[in-house]
Amino acid sequence: MAKKGGKDVRVIVTLECTEARELGKTPSRYTTTKNRRNTSGRLELMKYNPYLKKHTLHKEIK
Repeated sequence: MAKKGGKDVRVIVTLECTEARELGKTPSRYTTTKNRRNTSGRLELMKYNPYLKKHTLHKEIK
């Protein structure tokens, strides 16, 4: 049974491409959810950037 009140465990986060920002091009953005208890730090995933046409590192932004 879920706890009542308090902060939600699952939160929606936005991931943004790091390579496109350095090159001055349009950064791709993805939204996903993460479990705040298991992943307390910032999320980093390899995702596809259609503007650069390759997989790049995407980091969680605020």
